[in-house]
Amino acid sequence: MKLNRIEYVLMNNPIRSAFQQHFEARRLVRMGGPMDGGKALELGCGRGVGVELIFKMFHAESVDAFDLDPRMIEKAKRRLSAYGSRVRLWVGDASDISAPDATYDAVFDFGIIHHVPEWRSVLTEIMRVLKPGGRFYGEEVLKPMIVHPFTQCFVRHPQDDRFDAATFSQELKNAGFESVSTEEFSGVFAWFTAHKANVA
Repeated sequence: MKLNRIEYVLMNNPIRSAFQQHFEARRLVRMGGPMDGGKALELGCGRGVGVELIFKMFHAESVDAFDLDPRMIEKAKRRLSAYGSRVRLWVGDASDISAPDATYDAVFDFGIIHHVPEWRSVLTEIMRVLKPGGRFYGEEVLKPMIVHPFTQCFVRHPQDDRFDAATFSQELKNAGFESVSTEEFSGVFAWFTAHKANVA
């Protein structure tokens, strides 16, 4: 689901970028540790702020990223041009990731999965494209915020089958993830890290 005009503005401003850097990304580094090299994927990269953080704070060697909105990919290309061949961008769908199995050392979700009606399919895709031992880092908006009438006045989200933190954590486990860790804020936001098992 693409962002409406209000959410487009909310997601593309300096305040959002600062919050993502100084709060969200720091929390995920603390929960799951840095990558220290390797290849990462970001779901729904927007204008490229998350990709920059994956390089600077998680220390990825290269980052692939996609977004459903072609406008965002054009913005990201301009923002990330200095990274050259270390970045690959495309228009894509989180429920059908255009990558072979076991491609990535880490997959990042900075608040994208709650936009997807069939969100469990995204977890299956993340598991598929992660290498054995790979990590998932996620920040998500939870059901009480999404279904609240005030929120619905301003932004569009799927309303059916939304998740709370416990449900999302359980579905990560159901998808095959291990070492699932969750931190929650007031029942409306949560952060998740998880690992794909190493092959024996």
